[in-house]
Amino acid sequence: MSLEDKITQISGKKLPAHVAIIMDGNGRWARQRGLDRSMGHMEGVKSVRRVTEIASDLGMKYLTLYTFSTENWNRPEEEVDALMHLIAIAIENETPDLIKNNVRLRLIGDMERVPDFALQKLNNCVKATSGCTGLSLVLAISYSSRWEIVEATKKIAKDVADGKMPIEKIDEKSFADKLSTTGIPDPDLLVRTGGEFRISNYLLWQIAYSELYFSEKFWPDFSKEDFCDAIIQFQSRERRFGKTSEQIKHN
Repeated sequence: MSLEDKITQISGKKLPAHVAIIMDGNGRWARQRGLDRSMGHMEGVKSVRRVTEIASDLGMKYLTLYTFSTENWNRPEEEVDALMHLIAIAIENETPDLIKNNVRLRLIGDMERVPDFALQKLNNCVKATSGCTGLSLVLAISYSSRWEIVEATKKIAKDVADGKMPIEKIDEKSFADKLSTTGIPDPDLLVRTGGEFRISNYLLWQIAYSELYFSEKFWPDFSKEDFCDAIIQFQSRERRFGKTSEQIKHN
């Protein structure tokens, strides 16, 4: 099926408002080709561009990409440095196209650990695209879900200690409002590439009812057609949120 046919098939059904992706397999893609891991990351940037374009073309509202995890800081220093430079260069180069395509950049994660040279480029793009009203491209950088949940817990504990929030008022909504994704709807669909079947400390609170889709393809090989395949499979599923099929049909 061609890309155009897949887009036609998608357009007639309910589109997920928010897709989150674990972009896995850059290093293995490079190793299979006898290349340095950095080459895999560079090719992965091309996949980011492709998927952002198709998500925007389809009219999606949010696309969240697991760009750099808290655990990734433990990688060899030279690889971490190369990744930070790649992120900075890529986002600077892509800013004009993001504006042209009405895509807004947002960031989630522990930005205090991001080097100044990279953070400046990222914040420049966030500011430059702040008026865009189409797709919100959310980059999870220096992010882990356990870190995020601990930070949210600290904020609530401080509010309680300061008398700003009675402990009885703590509920799912007040907790979610303290997460870095506040104001962003939970992902309808979580995609992981690279043939692995793990969540890897990603959006653990937010994906409580997300549909999961796993692709064998390494991230640099993930195409617009592959993204459409994930959406088509999502649209074939029945989402019940704890209810029965009969209840869903009568709603």
